[in-house]
Amino acid sequence: MADTHATARPRTNAARICTILAFVFAVVALLIAPVIFGIIGLVLGIVGAVLGDKPLGWYAAAANVVAIILSLVIVSTLMNS
Repeated sequence: MADTHATARPRTNAARICTILAFVFAVVALLIAPVIFGIIGLVLGIVGAVLGDKPLGWYAAAANVVAIILSLVIVSTLMNS
């Protein structure tokens, strides 16, 4: 019987660091500069997922997209009030 995880990359420390930084950038994107930090966090989340931190890397990338959208909605709502 073939091992289904034979083609999956093992998680490296670099992958985990990229994923953690991506989550940090999601929080910073929500609070400070959504486009700049959100895109950096999105890239770091994707890199973390590709390097082997599969579920958390994709979650971090998604968190950055949500942070960008949510921050822009909040800012536009406050500006139009």
